[in-house]
Amino acid sequence: MGTAEGVAQSAHKILEQLGHTVFAHETFSVENFDENAILLVCTSSTGMGDLPENIIPFYHFLLSPDRSLAGMKYGIISLGDSSYPNFAQAGIHLDETLADLGAVRLGDRLIMDAILVEDHQQEASTWIKEWATLL
Repeated sequence: MGTAEGVAQSAHKILEQLGHTVFAHETFSVENFDENAILLVCTSSTGMGDLPENIIPFYHFLLSPDRSLAGMKYGIISLGDSSYPNFAQAGIHLDETLADLGAVRLGDRLIMDAILVEDHQQEASTWIKEWATLL
């Protein structure tokens, strides 16, 4: 529905305004992955808490044999709808996978509920600005 994409674009703009160099990718490619960069994952959940199609290649990359992201820093923004049983599970699952690979989450993950949040970009902007202080 584009909500996660809108939040990601808003994060991109805010982080650039704060002086950070930002590269945004709607789809994953190994060539664009930098283990020395700080990763901000913004995702929604589909179906029963499943990963959206455009992030599945990233997830498969993470599951590659002998993958280690020891010390890599990251943040998570997870969107969902609490009327579904696996609310925001895609972001939670990615968070757990990154942590299992040794990556270190900066701050708390942001979980936004479509039932409670009217303007996801506005809601995320406060979190993004606070998260940026941890960079």
